[in-house]
Amino acid sequence: MTDPPTLTIFQGHERLLTAPLQDVLTFLKSSEQATSQPLLTFNDQTGRQTDFDLRGSLEDVLEGYAPAPAKAGPGRPRLGVVAREVTLLPRHWEWLEGQRGGASAALRRLIDEARKADPDGERRRQAQTATDRFLGVIGGDLPGYEDATRALYAGDGAAFAVQLQNWPEDIRTHALYLASPAFVEKA
Repeated sequence: MTDPPTLTIFQGHERLLTAPLQDVLTFLKSSEQATSQPLLTFNDQTGRQTDFDLRGSLEDVLEGYAPAPAKAGPGRPRLGVVAREVTLLPRHWEWLEGQRGGASAALRRLIDEARKADPDGERRRQAQTATDRFLGVIGGDLPGYEDATRALYAGDGAAFAVQLQNWPEDIRTHALYLASPAFVEKA
């Protein structure tokens, strides 16, 4: 079983909490009136800054972000299927429509195969993207930001750490944590 996804809360340059969603919501709700500086919450898997609607009681907030129960009926709700627009050339649509299970199933298979073909590369890219998003929001004005980003995408962990050495400790520690899969040696 995998650990639940985590979020991290920063106030200025200080990391206040890294925890699963329920704990983060509880912390945010309990501290919403007591903070003088804004709190920034980041999804550790994506690096995206995340905002929450904290109106109502703690129970209301927790209920509002609880996973939706699976619905019976057509489609694949348990898989979390989301409809979005995809733009392809006519020859691509023709090929997809001729595949087993139709266009959507073929696209899912192609994506899964690509992810399985290079799992280490996929983890590296995800770590680079998450770290870059985090740094862009919280460290974009810190000295060495551009060089740190270049080192991150070059896979140079030593240069990345050097660029972050004079940064506030909590930001440096969290950036190194997020980026660590980006610096795993290629087999």
